[in-house]
Amino acid sequence: MKKIRRKPKKYSPEFKISVIMDMRENHMGYKETMRKYFPDLGERNFKFIKMWERIFLEEGVEGLMKERRGRVPKFDKKAEEDLIAENQRLRMEIEYLKKLDALVQKRLQEEKKKQQ
Repeated sequence: MKKIRRKPKKYSPEFKISVIMDMRENHMGYKETMRKYFPDLGERNFKFIKMWERIFLEEGVEGLMKERRGRVPKFDKKAEEDLIAENQRLRMEIEYLKKLDALVQKRLQEEKKKQQ
C-alpha cells in the first residue's frame, strides 16, 4: 500500500506567531499545541512547530515573517571573496577608529588635568 503524501500547507506568519506565543504563554508542550491547533495531524507530527519555535527564539517575530521556501541564492567564488575582503577591511577600520578615539580621549583628559 502506498502512503498518500500531503502537500505541505502554508501558514500565515500571523498564525505561526499566535501559535508560538500561545504555546509559550500557557506553557504548553508540542503535543498539547498539536491537539489544540492541528487535531487532524496527530500529536507526534510536531516538527514544524519545533522549527517555528527555534526560528522565533533565534530571530524573533521577523524570522517567522520571512519566506523560507526554495533555494538560497549562492554567490560565485569571486563575489564571496570580495565580500570577505571588504568585511575584513571594515573590521580593521573600526578597530583603527576605536584606537584613534581612545588616543584623542586620553589627550583631552591630559589637557584637562594641565588646566586644573
